[in-house]
Amino acid sequence: MVGAILTQATNWQNVERAIDRLRREGALRPRRLAVMPTARLARLIRPAGYFRQKTKRLRAFSRWYVRRYGASPRRMFRTPLGALRSELLGLHGIGPETADSMLLYAGGQPIFVVDAYTTRVLTRHRLIPPRATYAEIQAMVMDTLPARAPLYNEFHALLVAVGKRCCHRRNPDCADCPLDDLPHTRRDIAT
Repeated sequence: MVGAILTQATNWQNVERAIDRLRREGALRPRRLAVMPTARLARLIRPAGYFRQKTKRLRAFSRWYVRRYGASPRRMFRTPLGALRSELLGLHGIGPETADSMLLYAGGQPIFVVDAYTTRVLTRHRLIPPRATYAEIQAMVMDTLPARAPLYNEFHALLVAVGKRCCHRRNPDCADCPLDDLPHTRRDIAT
């Protein structure tokens, strides 16, 4: 869940460096994060970028997690998905992508995560309209695939892999795209 917050607007390698620093300090425990001095936490997560904002977000999340669920993932993820997602979205700095990442990856909940790679790949293959919202993209995927967390996890990972390998923001490598033979419009999918 810490990773979901730290990965906002940065790459995973920088998040791993920050998490490693937190781990070495014994600071990956929710109760410890909730009371850690702001300057110390900011120093530890600095590699993840936007460390001042992310410090506030981590502390707000940790305090909520300790107070509301006693720092128990079992208790937290027993909460019905819709209710828990609403709670997460009500926290400082937690948007849909971060909340859904926590729900899917930490909680094994059947919800699809939409990120920049997902949006780019699906838009370029004309599976979603160019200005589709997070909710529209998520609904399209979740209405198309069975509601199974491992499937959503794998599908998201594959879209990220395509995005990293071929579907770059600038200069996409369409010639090597593994999705080349797939339909390029929603109409084609139905047939």
